[in-house]
Amino acid sequence: MSIKENTTPNLWGRFMQVSKDIRNKSGTEWYSVEIYPDSYFDTYDPAKTFEKWAAVAVEKSDSPLPSGLEELYIDEGLYAVFSYQGPASQVHLIYQYIFVDWIPASGFALDPRPHFALMGAGYKGEDPNSQEELWIPVRKK
Repeated sequence: MSIKENTTPNLWGRFMQVSKDIRNKSGTEWYSVEIYPDSYFDTYDPAKTFEKWAAVAVEKSDSPLPSGLEELYIDEGLYAVFSYQGPASQVHLIYQYIFVDWIPASGFALDPRPHFALMGAGYKGEDPNSQEELWIPVRKK
C-alpha cells in the first residue's frame, strides 16, 4: 500500500476475521508492521509503496496458520520506542516528529528492518486516551 492509497482498514478487517483461528498466540497484543524499501525515506512521496502487515505474536508450533495468513519473522535489533496517546487518526503527528526532528538529531540512523506499532490493552482506536508503542528500527551512525 501507500500513504496516498491507504488500505489499512481493509487489511485489519480481513485479519480480524481469521485471527481468532490462530491457535498458538503468545499474547493479546496486536502489531501493525511496515516494511519499507531501502530508498523509501530518501524523499517524501505519498504514492511510494511499502508492505504492511496486521499481526499477532505466536509461539513456535506445528499448528498450521488459517488459510490466507503467512508467517513473518522480525530480526532482533536496536529499536527506538515511542509511546503515543491519542486517536489513531492523529498518530501521523508523532511519526512526523520522529522522522523529521528526532532521528536527524539523535545520533541514530534508520535501520532497514521492519517498523511496527504495538497495540496492547490500552489501544482503543479513535479514543483520545488510546495508547500504543511505535517501534522504529535504528542503528548508531
